[in-house]
Amino acid sequence: MSPADTIAAIATPPGRGGIGVLRVSGPRARDIAAALCGDVPQPRRACLKTFRDSDGTALDRGLAIFFPAPASFTGEDVLELHAHGGPVLMDLLLDRALQSGARIAEPGEFTQRAFLNDKIDLVQAEAVADLIDSGSRQAARSATRSLQGEFSARARSLTQQLIETRMHVEAAIDFPEEEIDFLADTVLHRRLEALARSISETLNSAHQGALLREGMTIVIAGKPNAGKSSLLNALAGYDAAIVTSVPGTTRDVLRERIAIDGMPLHIIDTAGLRETRDVIETEGIKRTHREMAKADRILYVIDSAESTTPDSLRNELAALPVDTAVTLIYNKVDVAEPAAVPSDIPALNLSARTGAGLMQLRQHLKEAVGLQDGSATTFSARGRHLDALRRAQQHVDTAIRLLADRKAGELMAEELRLAQHDIGEITGEVTSDDLLGQIFAKFCIGK
Repeated sequence: MSPADTIAAIATPPGRGGIGVLRVSGPRARDIAAALCGDVPQPRRACLKTFRDSDGTALDRGLAIFFPAPASFTGEDVLELHAHGGPVLMDLLLDRALQSGARIAEPGEFTQRAFLNDKIDLVQAEAVADLIDSGSRQAARSATRSLQGEFSARARSLTQQLIETRMHVEAAIDFPEEEIDFLADTVLHRRLEALARSISETLNSAHQGALLREGMTIVIAGKPNAGKSSLLNALAGYDAAIVTSVPGTTRDVLRERIAIDGMPLHIIDTAGLRETRDVIETEGIKRTHREMAKADRILYVIDSAESTTPDSLRNELAALPVDTAVTLIYNKVDVAEPAAVPSDIPALNLSARTGAGLMQLRQHLKEAVGLQDGSATTFSARGRHLDALRRAQQHVDTAIRLLADRKAGELMAEELRLAQHDIGEITGEVTSDDLLGQIFAKFCIGK
Protein backbone atom coordinates (compact mmCIF):
# COMPACT_ATOMS: atom_id res chain seq x y z
CA MET A 1 0.00 0.00 0.00
CA SER A 2 1.40 3.36 -1.08
CA PRO A 3 0.21 6.79 0.09
CA ALA A 4 0.62 7.92 -3.52
CA ASP A 5 -2.30 5.69 -4.48
CA THR A 6 -5.85 6.96 -4.55
CA ILE A 7 -8.19 4.43 -2.95
CA ALA A 8 -11.92 3.86 -3.37
CA ALA A 9 -14.48 1.59 -1.74
CA ILE A 10 -18.18 1.25 -1.07
CA ALA A 11 -18.55 2.30 2.58
CA THR A 12 -22.09 1.02 3.14
CA PRO A 13 -22.96 -2.67 3.70
CA PRO A 14 -23.61 -4.92 0.69
CA GLY A 15 -27.20 -5.31 -0.49
CA ARG A 16 -30.16 -3.07 -1.24
CA GLY A 17 -30.71 0.12 0.75
CA GLY A 18 -32.05 3.60 0.53
CA ILE A 19 -28.59 5.15 0.35
CA GLY A 20 -25.17 3.86 -0.66
CA VAL A 21 -21.91 5.70 -0.05
CA LEU A 22 -18.76 5.58 -2.17
CA ARG A 23 -15.57 6.87 -0.53
CA VAL A 24 -12.45 8.04 -2.34
CA SER A 25 -9.22 9.24 -0.72
CA GLY A 26 -5.91 10.29 -2.18
CA PRO A 27 -4.18 12.70 -4.55
CA ARG A 28 -6.52 11.96 -7.49
CA ALA A 29 -9.76 12.53 -5.57
CA ARG A 30 -10.24 15.91 -7.29
CA ASP A 31 -9.84 14.36 -10.75
CA ILE A 32 -12.29 11.59 -9.87
CA ALA A 33 -14.78 14.18 -8.57
CA ALA A 34 -14.53 16.09 -11.85
CA ALA A 35 -14.91 12.88 -13.87
CA LEU A 36 -18.03 11.67 -12.05
CA CYS A 37 -19.69 14.99 -11.11
CA GLY A 38 -18.54 17.31 -13.88
CA ASP A 39 -16.63 19.52 -11.45
CA VAL A 40 -15.14 19.51 -7.96
CA PRO A 41 -17.86 20.21 -5.35
CA GLN A 42 -17.43 23.12 -2.93
CA PRO A 43 -15.41 22.03 0.11
CA ARG A 44 -17.39 20.48 2.96
CA ARG A 45 -20.79 21.21 1.43
CA ALA A 46 -23.31 18.61 0.31
CA CYS A 47 -23.86 19.40 -3.37
CA LEU A 48 -26.57 17.85 -5.55
CA LYS A 49 -24.82 16.33 -8.56
CA THR A 50 -25.49 14.03 -11.49
CA PHE A 51 -23.02 11.12 -11.49
CA ARG A 52 -22.00 10.21 -15.04
CA ASP A 53 -20.34 7.26 -16.74
CA SER A 54 -17.31 7.63 -19.04
CA ASP A 55 -19.55 8.25 -22.08
CA GLY A 56 -21.53 10.96 -20.29
CA THR A 57 -24.50 8.75 -19.52
CA ALA A 58 -26.18 9.64 -16.23
CA LEU A 59 -25.76 6.88 -13.64
CA ASP A 60 -27.61 8.52 -10.75
CA ARG A 61 -28.33 11.83 -9.07
CA GLY A 62 -27.25 12.32 -5.48
CA LEU A 63 -25.08 14.22 -3.03
CA ALA A 64 -21.34 14.77 -3.43
CA ILE A 65 -19.16 16.02 -0.58
CA PHE A 66 -15.51 16.98 -1.03
CA PHE A 67 -13.10 17.34 1.91
CA PRO A 68 -9.78 18.97 0.89
CA ALA A 69 -6.60 17.89 2.66
CA PRO A 70 -5.67 18.13 5.45
CA ALA A 71 -9.14 18.79 6.93
CA SER A 72 -10.54 15.34 6.27
CA PHE A 73 -10.80 11.99 8.03
CA THR A 74 -7.72 10.57 6.33
CA GLY A 75 -5.79 13.87 6.10
CA GLU A 76 -5.93 13.54 2.29
CA ASP A 77 -8.37 14.83 -0.31
CA VAL A 78 -11.56 12.83 0.29
CA LEU A 79 -14.65 12.51 -1.91
CA GLU A 80 -17.93 10.96 -0.81
CA LEU A 81 -20.77 10.17 -3.20
CA HIS A 82 -24.17 9.50 -1.61
CA ALA A 83 -26.28 7.66 -4.18
CA HIS A 84 -29.29 5.35 -4.16
CA GLY A 85 -28.29 2.10 -2.49
CA GLY A 86 -28.76 -0.47 -5.24
CA PRO A 87 -25.84 -2.92 -5.43
CA VAL A 88 -25.57 -2.70 -9.25
CA LEU A 89 -25.55 1.10 -9.15
CA MET A 90 -22.90 1.17 -6.42
CA ASP A 91 -20.71 -1.20 -8.45
CA LEU A 92 -21.07 1.10 -11.48
CA LEU A 93 -19.95 4.11 -9.44
CA LEU A 94 -17.02 2.16 -8.00
CA ASP A 95 -15.97 0.98 -11.48
CA ARG A 96 -16.11 4.58 -12.70
CA ALA A 97 -13.81 5.68 -9.84
CA LEU A 98 -11.39 2.87 -10.64
CA GLN A 99 -11.35 3.85 -14.32
CA SER A 100 -10.52 7.41 -13.26
CA GLY A 101 -7.37 6.45 -11.38
CA ALA A 102 -8.30 4.87 -8.06
CA ARG A 103 -7.73 1.34 -6.81
CA ILE A 104 -9.80 -0.80 -4.46
CA ALA A 105 -9.05 0.02 -0.82
CA GLU A 106 -7.74 -2.69 1.48
CA PRO A 107 -9.68 -3.47 4.69
CA GLY A 108 -9.26 -0.56 7.11
CA GLU A 109 -7.08 1.44 4.73
CA PHE A 110 -9.01 4.70 5.16
CA THR A 111 -8.56 4.50 8.95
CA GLN A 112 -4.94 3.41 8.55
CA ARG A 113 -4.23 6.51 6.45
CA ALA A 114 -5.86 8.64 9.16
CA PHE A 115 -3.44 7.08 11.66
CA LEU A 116 -0.37 7.46 9.44
CA ASN A 117 -1.29 11.10 8.76
CA ASP A 118 -1.59 11.83 12.51
CA LYS A 119 -5.32 12.49 12.38
CA ILE A 120 -5.94 9.84 15.05
CA ASP A 121 -3.73 7.61 17.17
CA LEU A 122 -3.79 3.82 17.20
CA VAL A 123 -6.23 3.56 20.11
CA GLN A 124 -8.70 5.79 18.30
CA ALA A 125 -8.23 3.81 15.09
CA GLU A 126 -9.08 0.58 16.89
CA ALA A 127 -12.05 2.29 18.55
CA VAL A 128 -13.54 2.90 15.10
CA ALA A 129 -13.78 -0.86 14.54
CA ASP A 130 -14.92 -1.44 18.13
CA LEU A 131 -17.77 1.06 17.70
CA ILE A 132 -18.91 -0.67 14.51
CA ASP A 133 -18.73 -4.11 16.14
CA SER A 134 -20.19 -3.14 19.54
CA GLY A 135 -22.88 -5.55 20.72
CA SER A 136 -24.42 -3.46 23.50
CA ARG A 137 -25.12 0.17 24.33
CA GLN A 138 -22.48 0.20 27.04
CA ALA A 139 -19.89 -1.26 24.65
CA ALA A 140 -20.80 1.41 22.09
CA ARG A 141 -20.42 4.17 24.70
CA SER A 142 -17.04 2.77 25.76
CA ALA A 143 -15.86 2.68 22.14
CA THR A 144 -17.04 6.26 21.66
CA ARG A 145 -15.04 7.38 24.69
CA SER A 146 -11.92 5.76 23.23
CA LEU A 147 -12.65 7.31 19.83
CA GLN A 148 -12.93 10.72 21.46
CA GLY A 149 -9.49 10.23 22.97
CA GLU A 150 -10.13 9.38 26.63
CA PHE A 151 -7.97 6.25 26.61
CA SER A 152 -5.27 8.09 24.65
CA ALA A 153 -5.32 10.92 27.21
CA ARG A 154 -4.81 8.36 29.99
CA ALA A 155 -1.86 6.87 28.13
CA ARG A 156 -0.31 10.30 27.51
CA SER A 157 -0.76 11.16 31.19
CA LEU A 158 1.07 7.95 32.16
CA THR A 159 3.84 8.80 29.71
CA GLN A 160 4.22 12.27 31.22
CA GLN A 161 4.39 10.80 34.74
CA LEU A 162 7.06 8.37 33.56
CA ILE A 163 9.08 11.15 31.93
CA GLU A 164 9.02 13.27 35.10
CA THR A 165 10.02 10.28 37.23
CA ARG A 166 12.81 9.35 34.85
CA MET A 167 14.13 12.92 35.01
CA HIS A 168 14.32 12.63 38.79
CA VAL A 169 16.22 9.34 38.58
CA GLU A 170 18.52 10.60 35.82
CA ALA A 171 19.43 13.58 38.00
CA ALA A 172 20.62 11.19 40.70
CA ILE A 173 22.78 9.37 38.14
CA ASP A 174 24.20 12.46 36.39
CA PHE A 175 24.96 14.50 39.52
CA PRO A 176 26.24 12.05 42.14
CA GLU A 177 28.49 14.70 43.67
CA GLU A 178 25.53 16.83 44.77
CA GLU A 179 24.85 16.93 48.48
CA ILE A 180 21.20 16.01 47.90
CA ASP A 181 20.58 12.28 47.66
CA PHE A 182 17.95 12.23 44.94
CA LEU A 183 17.28 8.51 45.41
CA ALA A 184 16.54 9.06 49.09
CA ASP A 185 14.22 11.99 48.31
CA THR A 186 10.65 11.29 49.42
CA VAL A 187 9.42 13.02 46.26
CA LEU A 188 10.72 10.12 44.17
CA HIS A 189 8.99 7.60 46.42
CA ARG A 190 5.70 9.47 46.10
CA ARG A 191 6.05 9.75 42.33
CA LEU A 192 6.66 6.05 41.92
CA GLU A 193 3.74 5.18 44.16
CA ALA A 194 1.45 7.60 42.31
CA LEU A 195 2.63 6.17 38.99
CA ALA A 196 1.89 2.62 40.11
CA ARG A 197 -1.61 3.68 41.22
CA SER A 198 -2.29 5.45 37.91
CA ILE A 199 -1.27 2.39 35.89
CA SER A 200 -3.39 0.14 38.11
CA GLU A 201 -6.46 2.38 37.72
CA THR A 202 -6.00 2.56 33.96
CA LEU A 203 -5.55 -1.21 33.78
CA ASN A 204 -8.79 -1.75 35.72
CA SER A 205 -10.74 0.54 33.39
CA ALA A 206 -9.15 -1.06 30.32
CA HIS A 207 -9.95 -4.56 31.61
CA GLN A 208 -13.59 -3.56 32.06
CA GLY A 209 -13.64 -2.17 28.53
CA ALA A 210 -12.08 -5.34 27.14
CA LEU A 211 -14.79 -7.43 28.80
CA LEU A 212 -17.48 -5.26 27.23
CA ARG A 213 -15.85 -5.66 23.82
CA GLU A 214 -14.68 -9.28 23.85
CA GLY A 215 -17.02 -10.83 26.39
CA MET A 216 -16.46 -12.50 29.74
CA THR A 217 -15.12 -16.04 30.12
CA ILE A 218 -17.06 -17.91 32.80
CA VAL A 219 -16.15 -21.33 34.16
CA ILE A 220 -18.85 -23.40 35.85
CA ALA A 221 -17.18 -25.49 38.55
CA GLY A 222 -18.16 -27.50 41.60
CA LYS A 223 -18.52 -31.03 42.90
CA PRO A 224 -19.95 -33.83 40.74
CA ASN A 225 -23.77 -33.80 40.42
CA ALA A 226 -24.06 -30.23 41.74
CA GLY A 227 -25.88 -29.27 38.54
CA LYS A 228 -23.11 -27.66 36.52
CA SER A 229 -24.18 -29.08 33.16
CA SER A 230 -27.81 -28.28 33.93
CA LEU A 231 -26.81 -24.69 34.58
CA LEU A 232 -24.94 -24.56 31.27
CA ASN A 233 -28.04 -25.86 29.47
CA ALA A 234 -30.24 -23.31 31.25
CA LEU A 235 -27.98 -20.42 30.24
CA ALA A 236 -27.58 -21.69 26.67
CA GLY A 237 -31.31 -22.32 26.26
CA TYR A 238 -30.91 -25.85 24.92
CA ASP A 239 -29.36 -29.20 25.90
CA ALA A 240 -25.72 -28.45 25.13
CA ALA A 241 -24.39 -30.87 27.77
CA ILE A 242 -25.35 -34.40 28.74
CA VAL A 243 -27.07 -34.49 32.13
CA THR A 244 -27.33 -37.73 34.15
CA SER A 245 -27.47 -38.74 37.79
CA VAL A 246 -24.13 -40.56 37.42
CA PRO A 247 -21.30 -38.62 39.13
CA GLY A 248 -18.46 -37.68 36.79
CA THR A 249 -20.52 -37.62 33.57
CA THR A 250 -18.68 -34.53 32.37
CA ARG A 251 -15.04 -35.46 31.88
CA ASP A 252 -13.86 -32.86 29.40
CA VAL A 253 -14.25 -29.12 28.88
CA LEU A 254 -17.45 -28.09 27.09
CA ARG A 255 -17.65 -24.57 25.64
CA GLU A 256 -20.70 -22.51 24.69
CA ARG A 257 -20.99 -18.92 23.49
CA ILE A 258 -24.13 -17.05 24.48
CA ALA A 259 -25.20 -13.39 24.65
CA ILE A 260 -27.02 -11.42 27.33
CA ASP A 261 -28.46 -8.20 25.92
CA GLY A 262 -25.75 -8.19 23.26
CA MET A 263 -22.92 -8.92 25.70
CA PRO A 264 -20.97 -12.04 24.64
CA LEU A 265 -20.31 -14.68 27.29
CA HIS A 266 -17.98 -17.64 26.88
CA ILE A 267 -19.40 -20.34 29.17
CA ILE A 268 -17.23 -23.36 30.03
CA ASP A 269 -18.64 -26.46 31.71
CA THR A 270 -16.01 -28.57 33.50
CA ALA A 271 -15.48 -31.90 35.21
CA GLY A 272 -16.62 -32.17 38.83
CA LEU A 273 -13.95 -31.50 41.46
CA ARG A 274 -13.31 -34.54 43.65
CA GLU A 275 -10.68 -37.11 44.55
CA THR A 276 -10.67 -39.94 41.99
CA ARG A 277 -8.45 -42.71 40.67
CA ASP A 278 -10.09 -42.72 37.26
CA VAL A 279 -7.39 -41.71 34.75
CA ILE A 280 -9.79 -39.96 32.36
CA GLU A 281 -11.65 -38.12 35.10
CA THR A 282 -8.33 -37.06 36.66
CA GLU A 283 -7.28 -35.49 33.37
CA GLY A 284 -10.66 -33.72 33.18
CA ILE A 285 -10.13 -32.25 36.67
CA LYS A 286 -6.66 -31.00 35.65
CA ARG A 287 -8.26 -29.24 32.70
CA THR A 288 -10.86 -27.75 35.04
CA HIS A 289 -8.11 -26.13 37.11
CA ARG A 290 -6.40 -24.78 33.97
CA GLU A 291 -9.64 -23.21 32.73
CA MET A 292 -10.42 -21.70 36.13
CA ALA A 293 -7.00 -20.02 36.21
CA LYS A 294 -7.74 -18.31 32.86
CA ALA A 295 -11.37 -17.36 33.58
CA ASP A 296 -12.77 -13.90 34.31
CA ARG A 297 -15.25 -15.38 36.79
CA ILE A 298 -16.05 -18.76 38.31
CA LEU A 299 -19.62 -19.84 39.00
CA TYR A 300 -19.07 -22.32 41.83
CA VAL A 301 -22.16 -24.54 41.96
CA ILE A 302 -23.24 -26.02 45.30
CA ASP A 303 -25.94 -28.69 45.69
CA SER A 304 -28.47 -27.21 48.13
CA ALA A 305 -29.68 -30.73 48.96
CA GLU A 306 -26.26 -31.56 50.44
CA SER A 307 -25.16 -30.31 53.83
CA THR A 308 -22.54 -27.59 53.59
CA THR A 309 -20.65 -26.17 56.56
CA PRO A 310 -18.50 -23.05 56.71
CA ASP A 311 -15.39 -25.20 57.11
CA SER A 312 -16.18 -27.46 54.16
CA LEU A 313 -17.03 -24.47 51.97
CA ARG A 314 -13.83 -22.73 53.02
CA ASN A 315 -11.80 -25.83 52.02
CA GLU A 316 -13.52 -26.03 48.62
CA LEU A 317 -12.94 -22.37 47.88
CA ALA A 318 -9.30 -22.60 48.95
CA ALA A 319 -8.68 -24.86 45.95
CA LEU A 320 -9.85 -22.16 43.52
CA PRO A 321 -7.47 -19.63 41.91
CA VAL A 322 -6.97 -16.67 44.23
CA ASP A 323 -6.97 -14.08 41.43
CA THR A 324 -10.26 -15.12 39.81
CA ALA A 325 -13.60 -13.65 40.88
CA VAL A 326 -16.07 -16.22 42.26
CA THR A 327 -19.86 -16.31 42.55
CA LEU A 328 -21.48 -19.03 44.65
CA ILE A 329 -24.49 -20.68 43.01
CA TYR A 330 -26.74 -22.62 45.40
CA ASN A 331 -28.53 -24.89 42.94
CA LYS A 332 -31.60 -27.15 43.29
CA VAL A 333 -33.55 -24.72 45.50
CA ASP A 334 -36.71 -26.30 44.04
CA VAL A 335 -36.07 -29.43 46.13
CA ALA A 336 -34.18 -28.08 49.15
CA GLU A 337 -33.56 -24.87 51.03
CA PRO A 338 -30.00 -23.56 50.58
CA ALA A 339 -27.85 -23.72 53.68
CA ALA A 340 -27.15 -20.34 55.25
CA VAL A 341 -23.36 -20.49 54.96
CA PRO A 342 -21.73 -17.13 55.75
CA SER A 343 -19.32 -15.90 53.10
CA ASP A 344 -18.08 -12.58 51.76
CA ILE A 345 -18.39 -14.01 48.24
CA PRO A 346 -21.47 -13.09 46.14
CA ALA A 347 -24.07 -15.87 46.32
CA LEU A 348 -27.26 -16.61 44.37
CA ASN A 349 -30.02 -19.19 44.84
CA LEU A 350 -31.48 -20.84 41.76
CA SER A 351 -32.85 -23.96 40.18
CA ALA A 352 -31.25 -24.90 36.89
CA ARG A 353 -34.12 -27.37 36.33
CA THR A 354 -37.03 -24.92 36.75
CA GLY A 355 -35.23 -21.71 35.83
CA ALA A 356 -35.96 -20.05 39.18
CA GLY A 357 -33.29 -17.43 39.91
CA LEU A 358 -31.87 -17.56 36.37
CA MET A 359 -32.92 -13.98 35.67
CA GLN A 360 -31.07 -12.82 38.78
CA LEU A 361 -27.96 -14.66 37.60
CA ARG A 362 -28.12 -12.97 34.20
CA GLN A 363 -28.45 -9.59 35.90
CA HIS A 364 -25.51 -10.41 38.18
CA LEU A 365 -23.32 -11.28 35.17
CA LYS A 366 -24.30 -8.05 33.41
CA GLU A 367 -23.34 -6.05 36.48
CA ALA A 368 -20.08 -7.99 36.84
CA VAL A 369 -19.01 -7.00 33.33
CA GLY A 370 -20.13 -3.38 33.77
CA LEU A 371 -23.10 -3.52 31.40
CA GLN A 372 -25.49 -1.91 33.89
CA ASP A 373 -23.40 0.46 35.96
CA GLY A 374 -23.49 3.35 33.50
CA SER A 375 -19.86 4.04 34.31
CA ALA A 376 -18.37 7.02 32.51
CA THR A 377 -14.82 5.83 33.18
CA THR A 378 -14.83 2.67 31.06
CA PHE A 379 -13.33 2.91 27.60
CA SER A 380 -12.96 0.34 24.86
CA ALA A 381 -9.76 -1.70 25.12
CA ARG A 382 -8.16 -4.76 23.57
CA GLY A 383 -5.95 -7.58 24.72
CA ARG A 384 -2.80 -5.88 23.44
CA HIS A 385 -3.60 -2.80 25.55
CA LEU A 386 -3.97 -4.92 28.68
CA ASP A 387 -0.70 -6.72 27.93
CA ALA A 388 1.16 -3.42 27.49
CA LEU A 389 -0.25 -2.00 30.73
CA ARG A 390 0.62 -5.17 32.68
CA ARG A 391 4.20 -5.08 31.38
CA ALA A 392 4.49 -1.39 32.30
CA GLN A 393 3.10 -2.17 35.74
CA GLN A 394 5.70 -4.92 36.26
CA HIS A 395 8.54 -2.58 35.28
CA VAL A 396 7.34 0.13 37.68
CA ASP A 397 6.94 -2.42 40.49
CA THR A 398 10.49 -3.59 39.81
CA ALA A 399 11.71 0.02 39.94
CA ILE A 400 10.02 0.48 43.33
CA ARG A 401 11.73 -2.65 44.67
CA LEU A 402 15.10 -1.52 43.33
CA LEU A 403 14.69 1.83 45.06
CA ALA A 404 13.71 0.24 48.36
CA ASP A 405 16.32 -2.52 48.37
CA ARG A 406 19.36 -1.20 46.51
CA LYS A 407 18.85 2.44 45.45
CA ALA A 408 20.18 1.33 42.08
CA GLY A 409 19.59 4.40 39.91
CA GLU A 410 20.81 2.94 36.61
CA LEU A 411 18.65 -0.16 36.94
CA MET A 412 15.64 1.94 37.94
CA ALA A 413 16.12 4.21 34.95
CA GLU A 414 16.11 1.21 32.61
CA GLU A 415 12.92 -0.21 34.15
CA LEU A 416 11.17 3.14 33.76
CA ARG A 417 12.39 3.44 30.16
CA LEU A 418 10.92 0.01 29.40
CA ALA A 419 7.65 1.02 31.06
CA GLN A 420 7.47 4.13 28.88
CA HIS A 421 8.15 2.00 25.80
CA ASP A 422 5.24 -0.30 26.75
CA ILE A 423 2.83 2.62 27.20
CA GLY A 424 3.96 4.00 23.84
CA GLU A 425 2.79 0.78 22.18
CA ILE A 426 -0.79 1.56 23.18
CA THR A 427 -1.20 4.75 21.15
CA GLY A 428 1.16 3.73 18.37
CA GLU A 429 4.08 5.99 19.31
CA VAL A 430 6.04 2.73 19.33
CA THR A 431 4.79 0.21 16.81
CA SER A 432 5.71 -2.08 13.94
CA ASP A 433 4.40 -2.72 10.44
CA ASP A 434 3.40 -6.24 11.44
CA LEU A 435 1.22 -4.95 14.27
CA LEU A 436 -0.44 -2.39 11.98
CA GLY A 437 -1.12 -5.08 9.43
CA GLN A 438 -2.79 -7.31 12.02
CA ILE A 439 -4.94 -4.47 13.37
CA PHE A 440 -6.24 -2.98 10.13
CA ALA A 441 -6.70 -6.32 8.34
CA LYS A 442 -9.68 -6.98 10.64
CA PHE A 443 -11.51 -3.80 9.57
CA CYS A 444 -14.31 -3.83 7.02
CA ILE A 445 -13.56 -2.53 3.53
CA GLY A 446 -14.50 1.12 3.14
CA LYS A 447 -13.53 2.08 6.69
